[in-house]
Amino acid sequence: MYERFWQQVGDKATVVIPGWQSISYFSDIGNLCWFLEPEFAKQLLRLHKIVGNAVTEDRHIVVGTGSTQLFQAVLYALARPGVEEPISVVSAAPYYSSYPAITESLKSGLYKWEGDALSFSKEGQFIELVTSPNNPDGYVRDSVVNKSGGVLVHDFAYYWPQYTPITSPADYDIMLFTLSKTTGHAGMRIGWALVKDREIAKRMVKYIELNSIGVSKDSQLRAAKVFKVVSDSCESSRDTTESLFEFAYHLMVERWQNLRAAVKRSGMFSLPEFSPGLCKFTGRFFEPQPAFAWLKCEEPIEDCESFLRSNKILTRSGTHFGVGPQYVRISLLDRDDNIDLFVERLSNIRKDNLYQHMGE
Repeated sequence: MYERFWQQVGDKATVVIPGWQSISYFSDIGNLCWFLEPEFAKQLLRLHKIVGNAVTEDRHIVVGTGSTQLFQAVLYALARPGVEEPISVVSAAPYYSSYPAITESLKSGLYKWEGDALSFSKEGQFIELVTSPNNPDGYVRDSVVNKSGGVLVHDFAYYWPQYTPITSPADYDIMLFTLSKTTGHAGMRIGWALVKDREIAKRMVKYIELNSIGVSKDSQLRAAKVFKVVSDSCESSRDTTESLFEFAYHLMVERWQNLRAAVKRSGMFSLPEFSPGLCKFTGRFFEPQPAFAWLKCEEPIEDCESFLRSNKILTRSGTHFGVGPQYVRISLLDRDDNIDLFVERLSNIRKDNLYQHMGE
């Protein structure tokens, strides 16, 4: 989705890295996160301040290879060797589909995926993952486990003004962000954490050191340039062609309007309904418009993914997110042509398609 914007930007976001630059493992030996490029740290702090979506004062910045590595680093940092029981990891369903797989990938005895936080009642320590706005359903979330002994990890990948109103700066102990959903640059593999506790940040850094001996300097330098372009555009213009957030906001408005119209015409599906809020960054009052559509197939369709596949629409089943197969997640961040084709195909689904799929 963001490709067209960055094509319009042209050489403003271009980075030239000489062959002799960034050879060492080390970026800032005096920093707790010794592989964090100072310019990247400077530009991400600047962008957070402009947008107002996170408190950055008295926080340690930990850079990672996307937020996936940072999530692994958090598990490592919060788990304690020598305990009788592994620490439980939970998130309210529907939850991000990769949480279970990442948690269980190493078969560690230090932590264990325990599923839906809404039904979690096990004694002992736990980690609750709070994704807000949530992936896949787009709702703004708070923690749900009502007992002591837990540590909250907030994933704010989508807390940016193209997706949801920025109502206040997020202020939590561990907050994760990713470049992929901020500017569209998923291929750079850059994420960052804002961590209040020094020891937790230190252990996260140790995990990344053991896992990959730091994070690509080239990616950090390119990300810093991208952030600078975004911040400059926010400060100089709110024009839709120059500001990344305005460009993405208006594109998401159009895509959600078209999708809701298609769902209404079909009469066979439903989408979440959101309450509007005032965005302090833009001064705009609007409803959340998530990066993913959480689509429900109404009865008698039981397997929504299979039904849509039969209509040449590829989705991801709700079973991957801890709920039933009547739900699917659909990305709305694809190129314009693919989104238009998806909406067209969804609009063309009628009752006869349903009966054909069900063999009636």
